[in-house]
Amino acid sequence: MAFEVAAPAAIFSRPDTGSAPVSYPAPTFSALIGMFEAVARIKSAYIKPTHVEICAPIEYHRYFNNYGGPLRESGKSNFQLAATILTNVCYRVFGEVTQIDRAPYRNNHLHALQEMYTRRLKQGSFHHTPCLGWREFTPSYFGMLRDLTKPDQSINLTIPSMLFSMYDSPICGKVRPKFKQDVKIVEGVLRYDQ
Repeated sequence: MAFEVAAPAAIFSRPDTGSAPVSYPAPTFSALIGMFEAVARIKSAYIKPTHVEICAPIEYHRYFNNYGGPLRESGKSNFQLAATILTNVCYRVFGEVTQIDRAPYRNNHLHALQEMYTRRLKQGSFHHTPCLGWREFTPSYFGMLRDLTKPDQSINLTIPSMLFSMYDSPICGKVRPKFKQDVKIVEGVLRYDQ
């Protein structure tokens, strides 16, 4: 299972950056599950991200958002939220269909999810609009892998601590953040099984 996504802006927030979020240089495991689920999902299985290829140089940019949400002080008007986001991103994402629970009605739910995902991706049909972090960061391209897109082999870095997942289960899980240490991006490829 695979898809390619490109967008003018993205944010995969580091939790240690507080009220002025800063993005990781690559999507988190949880963010990619959300992108796969934007195309197709079922309750008994999910598409588990295995690795992501970073296909554009990592560029950071300051971004200001007028925040009017529930976390503002009561009686106060909106305030500006400053963030450090990624710009002009392009990723090739790979995953495998994984079972969570037994198949309902004894059908082959793994094959059903794979077929549904492939059909919907080719048609450009989505369960909901995919986003790259915040809902306002929608893709300029989301679809099948393109032949000319390749990983940027000049990208080699180590992320000291990266949020892997927010929940203890990929579907209907409880909040239990999980971090991975010393996550390596080698020649533009980040593997989630390291």
